[in-house]
Amino acid sequence: MTPKQGYAKPDNYAAFYGLLKQMPGAGKEEIVLQFTNGRTDSLREMSLHEYNEAIRAMEKLTRAEETEAMRILKSKRSAVLHQMQLLGIDTADWKKVDSYCLDKRIAGKRFNRLDYEELEALLKKIRAIRRKQKVED
Repeated sequence: MTPKQGYAKPDNYAAFYGLLKQMPGAGKEEIVLQFTNGRTDSLREMSLHEYNEAIRAMEKLTRAEETEAMRILKSKRSAVLHQMQLLGIDTADWKKVDSYCLDKRIAGKRFNRLDYEELEALLKKIRAIRRKQKVED
């Protein structure tokens, strides 16, 4: 790609669009305007320096969102493991945890492969099992 008006240009814009997809509500034009100080709203007219600055800022934002998502997922996993402990499953032994989760009636997959919705459903199942055990006792 040949630079126009003395500006070096990025080879492709995949990184920009990949990060933009992870930022719901953010518009391409808004971001480009912000990092070109209002000079243009066209991604192709950004200099390489402006483009790299935009990518760095977008990565910081998406990393913070990923961190928050991981914190929420970790909290849900912890709640599920606590309920498993109360059922009598040795949660220090991952083979036992996976064995329990692999049962089709429970989750049908390994514990570390469960997403947030599956963990939520598993938590409800385990609580129902515990309630049923209390009634039977």
